[in-house]
Amino acid sequence: MTPVTAPLAFAPEVRAALDAGKPVVALESTIITHGMPFPSNVETARRVEAEIRAHGAVPATIAVFGGQIHIGLTGEELDALARAKDVMKVSRADLAVCLAKGAWGATTVAATMICADLAGIKVFATGGIGGVHRGAETSFDISADLAELGITPVTVVAAGAKAILDLPKTLEVLETDGVPVIAYGQDEFPAFWSRSSGLKAPLRMDSAAEIARAQTMRRALGLSGGQLVANPVPVEAEIPHEVIDPVIEQALAEAAAQHIHAKEVTPFLLARIFELTEGRSLETNIALVLNNARLAAAIAAELAA
Repeated sequence: MTPVTAPLAFAPEVRAALDAGKPVVALESTIITHGMPFPSNVETARRVEAEIRAHGAVPATIAVFGGQIHIGLTGEELDALARAKDVMKVSRADLAVCLAKGAWGATTVAATMICADLAGIKVFATGGIGGVHRGAETSFDISADLAELGITPVTVVAAGAKAILDLPKTLEVLETDGVPVIAYGQDEFPAFWSRSSGLKAPLRMDSAAEIARAQTMRRALGLSGGQLVANPVPVEAEIPHEVIDPVIEQALAEAAAQHIHAKEVTPFLLARIFELTEGRSLETNIALVLNNARLAAAIAAELAA
């Protein structure tokens, strides 16, 4: 059987950077289509791309449309994605189907990792990864992001896992899958909107150079999978866990009462928490994504060097 070549379409800026060995940072697109309301979504996407450029790397926002995986988006494509309706939320299970249908698809953490690896991009910045949902012992609702981290060799910079999840179980699954969970600059695993989760991080590193060396060493050892770099939200932007936890509990109770499940849970909870915090959660979300972009650019620069 003749092997099929992945249908990758590179933005000129990204293609030129990869060919020249310059640092490139992948960015997901579900944060645009499912994570924030318009126009905050496209404004934030542009700010994150600008932050990466300002710190010496090239941003590559990844999305699916027209039967191709787009590695980097033009301004017009970014705006079209932000306004598009009925965009598929694409993970490992959906990626091929979305491409075959020629549909619009926004990549989750898992799908972005797959596409970044296909494109030769080693570092990816996001907000927070998915994980084990609360009540997973009966629902078996566990994000594909965790399994992807165990098999795809991309370093993912996030503010921990989303605080709406079961964080202790998420860390247990990551350990089982052999994923290095590295807290950046602190001993505690961060909890998305909050710097503190009450959980000790398995590993700690204090510089982008250390993180880059660890990624290179994994390749040298022939170890599969990537790294999760848990980068705490800046102090001035955080919502302390004692403030956000009751809000999360209320949103979770409302989701259960309305029988919301599977892929619809996270968008519902994020939207409801935005309402209950009168927009503060979105401000923190934007701050932590920008913070992750800066660290990812620094790691990509170290790897390129």
